[in-house]
Amino acid sequence: MAQINYRTINVDALDPEAAVNFPLDSLLPGNLPPPTTSSGAANVATQVRQMLRGGDPEGALRHVLDTAPLGGDDRAKEVHLAAVIEVLQGIRQGEMTRILEGVCSGDGGSERADCLMKYLYKGMAAPAPSSGVQSPRKSVSPQSTGFSQIQGRNLGEGGGGQQMSVLLSWHEKLVELTGTGSIVRVMTDRRTV
Repeated sequence: MAQINYRTINVDALDPEAAVNFPLDSLLPGNLPPPTTSSGAANVATQVRQMLRGGDPEGALRHVLDTAPLGGDDRAKEVHLAAVIEVLQGIRQGEMTRILEGVCSGDGGSERADCLMKYLYKGMAAPAPSSGVQSPRKSVSPQSTGFSQIQGRNLGEGGGGQQMSVLLSWHEKLVELTGTGSIVRVMTDRRTV
């Protein structure tokens, strides 16, 4: 009787529903935009800043959501995230509902709402912006157990708390307007921003 080493058999090749038997690219939607570079995202950010300075926050938000780099590289996505956060921080809280209703209504409104929800979650997950220099000061607090706990000190270098507050306000208004279905669609969508 022949010895068969079962560890060398690729069992995924025997399963008709395994990922090796069909291309994973077919799982992505066919309407993905072409890949965006970081310079293209920087051009969008410049256009959005001009719209904000011109007094058109609704148009700026609509434009930045319509040009999301779903197929771009990581640097393009970071630049675009910064542009989205800049737009959201540039809109006063009293205008949020009116602007959201304008952006989320009409043709493509639900896609823009879902895209905004993606950016809100990505902004909440991103580390707080800093000046690029890490604070060398750390405080070490001795514990009664004999271990020391090292924790960073917030010496006015942050601004992350203000950004989080803005993002949470936008999240609240967006959920009021679109419902929780937007959250579910964002969590299950394979296209990332």
